[in-house]
Amino acid sequence: MTTGLSPVSLTALTLLLATAATAQQPAASIAHPQLWPKVAAQPKRDPAVERRVEALLKSMSVEDKVGQIIQVDIGSITPADVRTTKIGSVLNGGNSGPYGDEYASPAKWLQLADEYYDASMARADKGPKIPIIWGTDSVHGNNNIVGATLFPHNIGLGAARDPDLIREIGRITALETAAAGLDWTFAPTLAVVQDDRWGRTYESYGEEPQIAADYAGAMIEGVQGRVGTKDFLAPDHLIATTKHFLGDGGTGGRDQGDTKVPEEVLRDVHLGGYPAAIEAGTQSVMASFSSWNGEKMSGNTSLLTGVLKDRMGFDGFVVGDWNSHGQVPGCSNEDCPQAINAGLDMFMYSGPGWKQLYDNTLREAKDGTIPAARLDDAVRRILRVKVRAGTFDRGRPSARAFAGKFDAIGSPGHRAVARRAVRESLVLLKNEGVLPLKPNADILVAGEAADSISQQAGGWSITWQGVDVPNSAFPNAQSIWKGIEEVVKAGGGTARYAPDGRFTQRPDAAILVFGEKPYAEFKGDVPNLEYSPGDKRDLEMLRRFKAAGVPVVAVFLSGRPLWVNAELNASDAFVAAFLPGSEGGGVADLLFAGPDGRPRHDFRGKLGFSWPKRPDQYALNRRDAGYDPLFPFGYGLSYARPGKVGKLDESRPAGMAAATPGTFYGRGQTPPGWSIEAEGVTQSGVDRRAQEDSRRFVWKGAGQVAFAAPRAVDLSRESNGEISLVVEYRVESRPAGRLTIGLQGGGKTVELPIANSIAAARAGEWTRLAVPLQCFAKRGADMRAVTAPLVLRSDGAADISISDVKLDYVSMPMDACGDAVPGGE
Repeated sequence: MTTGLSPVSLTALTLLLATAATAQQPAASIAHPQLWPKVAAQPKRDPAVERRVEALLKSMSVEDKVGQIIQVDIGSITPADVRTTKIGSVLNGGNSGPYGDEYASPAKWLQLADEYYDASMARADKGPKIPIIWGTDSVHGNNNIVGATLFPHNIGLGAARDPDLIREIGRITALETAAAGLDWTFAPTLAVVQDDRWGRTYESYGEEPQIAADYAGAMIEGVQGRVGTKDFLAPDHLIATTKHFLGDGGTGGRDQGDTKVPEEVLRDVHLGGYPAAIEAGTQSVMASFSSWNGEKMSGNTSLLTGVLKDRMGFDGFVVGDWNSHGQVPGCSNEDCPQAINAGLDMFMYSGPGWKQLYDNTLREAKDGTIPAARLDDAVRRILRVKVRAGTFDRGRPSARAFAGKFDAIGSPGHRAVARRAVRESLVLLKNEGVLPLKPNADILVAGEAADSISQQAGGWSITWQGVDVPNSAFPNAQSIWKGIEEVVKAGGGTARYAPDGRFTQRPDAAILVFGEKPYAEFKGDVPNLEYSPGDKRDLEMLRRFKAAGVPVVAVFLSGRPLWVNAELNASDAFVAAFLPGSEGGGVADLLFAGPDGRPRHDFRGKLGFSWPKRPDQYALNRRDAGYDPLFPFGYGLSYARPGKVGKLDESRPAGMAAATPGTFYGRGQTPPGWSIEAEGVTQSGVDRRAQEDSRRFVWKGAGQVAFAAPRAVDLSRESNGEISLVVEYRVESRPAGRLTIGLQGGGKTVELPIANSIAAARAGEWTRLAVPLQCFAKRGADMRAVTAPLVLRSDGAADISISDVKLDYVSMPMDACGDAVPGGE
């Protein structure tokens, strides 16, 4: 059996690289592999596969090898580029779709997959033909594609406590993704979240590592097929990714943050499901954006190589997260040999500079900065997975056995499994005798969320953040309202939908569907667990129903437990629905009785996260000292097991911890402590959506307006992602001079010209200006110490009103900074 580098030389290489990498590394961030468990990694190496890999490796040039260790977002690279550089992998990031269309049909996905494949296999130089692989975030179904079955997010699945269901969800997700010609999913997420302020909490199965351990193997088997059977990596399965290694759930509620825990806690809590995933044969592991005790995971040799590869025997490949290598000390997105030397096998890159990354890595491979043995080890791992997955033997994506079977995407059978998953994932927190409802009654359904598939699906649903996606983009889905209407009509009752909850004829019962608007990483982080601070319209609606004597059922959509004591008090029944996905009918299945008056289905969901009794209980885990939840881990009522919830304390603690807000000005207000500082500019209140909810700024001559923070805020993670500063404004009269938009950080203001953009706006009409934070960062702004995220400066007369200033994801062209903003100077 030929395996290339021997175990002895691999160990020597590891020690050599580790010594170099840890010279400046904090001692607390260096793992000791002997303290970690050994794992019976699967599958065992096949001599035939290894011989094939070695033959390929020997035939490859260093240029070919470097191409294999780089993955580029499809928004940044074309098939023509692949022909010349032989990049080994592409991905579609959160908002990248085929040919620039986020709503592209499955056929378009398959068409582009063929084009990338053809480009990778075109070799005029007689070099080895190595097929490209396409990775995608199929995190709750093939959620990037219109029409796909969307399952509940992991937080709901964790409440179901059903590994067999998880395995079936993995199988269906793989089939619906393979039907579009894709090879590889960046799932499952095995984060063991310890602070629920984190915007990715809903991607976690629960706060206890055992839930992840129980689910990891089942999900990997569902996605990849079971090792040792003909199903393993068969054409209807995918390469799976276990992520994010390691400690992503312990960052104190901050995305891309630092998990500051002893090594024993990192191992005993955060390792969670990784051993089970490796034993089930996961073929890739994604390194986390986050740090452990000050050291970025993408540069931590002791964990990526010492623990994961050497100690636990993982022989697939380690892929980075979205430009995560650029955060390793001494690195940039376009240059990071440190990450490869630490054990990263494949860069994940997004941006126009991928050719720079290729050129720099090639230079470093040739001059020995990246040792030849380490490069060969990385490429060998990638080739091993490609051979195991059959990519060399199955031809173009469209020629594969299950590709093009678009009727499988959102099929009735798949939707039935998703509906079952909804039924199993809902947790009944309170029921004071109102449930189950009679289907022959007069039912009022309220709340905009009731008829919003986007809101019930949450983030990672067609688009990255999942915001404002129309119901038409979910053709094989049913909203919660439509599911309720269907059940009530079938039962002989009357169902009415009033988003604002108003009625003239008193209903027999009301169902209010409400909760968090969709979000994903960056945008989802919150300062505490208070639900909807400053906007209590949902609570007011619940109280109106109670005052009118209408029994009311609250269906709460959220990506985490939240402080909703007042909403619980104002409800007769309260259901934590989390983010149920595409099958709103699954909610109705649990709320209504059958013709015999008995429940059609019973609640079985159990909390995977402890529920807070105060909004400042964001780190609330049953292993913690002083554990004092409102509802403990494992709580969940049912029709068979009823329970009472008394009157809850609605008082809000004073002085709760604050965090960087995502909105710097809105509804006529800045966040607490923030201010609008004007020099040479007069300001007054104007109306847009409500009385004086906006500000009008008038320049007579030179002057500026700054939206200033009470203390420096860190926007470095947002600037690393695709987040923009968004200003909603109205031009009252054309500016007479030069107008700039700026960001102040570290005592320096970086300005970009926007007079042309403002001039292009229609006077008297509200419009929007979006500037990628990367534009400021690339021009030298200190994004770690921002004191004013918006500075508007004019050297002449100007008259502009502003209603909103916030951070948001905005799909922008890659060269958006060239003119500062689309249409800018």
